[in-house]
Order: sequence, then structure tokens, then C-alpha cells
Amino acid sequence: MGGKSSGIYKSLNCGPGSNDFKSKIKNNLKIVKNKISKKSRNIFLINQVHGNKIIYISKNFKFRKKKIKADAIITDQKKIPIAVLTADCAPILLYDKKMNVIAAIHAGWKSAFKGIIQKVVDFMLNKGCIEKNIVATIGPCIHLKSYNVKNDFQKKFLKKNKKNKVFFKNMKNIIYFDLPNYVKSQLKSSKISNIEIIKIDTFDSKNNFFSARRSLKLKHDDYGRNISIIMIN
Repeated sequence: MGGKSSGIYKSLNCGPGSNDFKSKIKNNLKIVKNKISKKSRNIFLINQVHGNKIIYISKNFKFRKKKIKADAIITDQKKIPIAVLTADCAPILLYDKKMNVIAAIHAGWKSAFKGIIQKVVDFMLNKGCIEKNIVATIGPCIHLKSYNVKNDFQKKFLKKNKKNKVFFKNMKNIIYFDLPNYVKSQLKSSKISNIEIIKIDTFDSKNNFFSARRSLKLKHDDYGRNISIIMIN
């Protein structure tokens, strides 16, 4: 809340990929940045493509205007706010308190299925992080009761691993998928134990979050994007 957008984008739409007024998106991103720090760089965003590519911002990273295609950002640099945009997918923020390394992951089912979470954790470990020092938060996303899927979707997951059956529930002949717990299980497989799930379903309109699925159901021609952001002071 507290953003400049209106209509279907009301209020804090942070998605440059949406059809909202660019000036309003820019103002919304400025509001978010000022909440984090008035003295930091601009928020670093990526062109999210539902893949498993990660970006590491090092000391010598060359910032360019054109957005990089990726679905996760890792950095150990101060005053660089990194963020992912979502509208039902799961945003994951990671922080190693000892090594001062942070990560932001855009984990829709595709990225999670392609192993992006393991990839990010492995990268952090290669940078000297230790699993027990990494804290993970899974932000607001679509939850089980709202995420109905087709049979072939379930088959894809079961083909990969029969244990994935626990993330599906059949209610009145409709299959539902548990994205937050699927994502959580991948963090646990990477030996991350300090995990928090923010139990907010983006699809539920009373929660005031943008949802691609809800917009589709309401026959809107577009939707806003939620932002999940982290920075090292």
C-alpha cells in the first residue's frame, strides 16, 4: 500500500513489465527504495524468465541499463538493494549473517522445478557461507487452496520424484499444488533449516497483493507486481 498506481494496479505496483504508467512505476520503486535507504543505489531488478540463471553482483560488477535475464540475484556488496517481482510465484530472500551475503530468488514452479534454489545455495556455499548461518524467508505467494493445476502438471512432478506427491491434494476431483511447501522442501534439501513462510495467499483478494491468477479470473488484461527486497547496510 501507499503507492501511486490506480485501477487494477492500485497501489504499489513495482513491475516495469506491466502496462501501468511508467512514471507511476518509477515513483513506486522510489518509495520502496526510500523505505530501505535513501542513500543506496537504485533497486537492482532482473528480467525474470522462469529459468534457473543466477546473477552475482561483485565489487567489479558493471551496471548496465538493459536488464539481465535471470531469476535470482546474489551479492555481498553494501547499499545495493536487490529485489524480485512476483504476482503468485514465491519470492525467497536469503541472508548469511556471518558472511554478509544476501540473495533474492524468483521461484515460480518452473524455476523451482529447474533447481534454482539449490543453485543459489551452492553458490553461497562456494562464497564461504555455511548452511546453518543462512536464514530464508518465503514471501507471499499463491497457496494450496488457490492453486488448481492440470493432471499433466502433477505427472511432470511425479516423474521427477515420486515423493513430490505430498505437494498435491485432490479435492472434489480438482488437483491443487502446494507451491510454498514445495519451495520450502527444496531449501531443506539444501540443508537450510532456518526457514520462515509468510502465510499470505496472493490469490485471496482480501490480502491486498497482486495475483496473476486472480486477474485472469476477473478477466483483467494485465496485473501489478509485488516486490520483495533485501539489502546489506
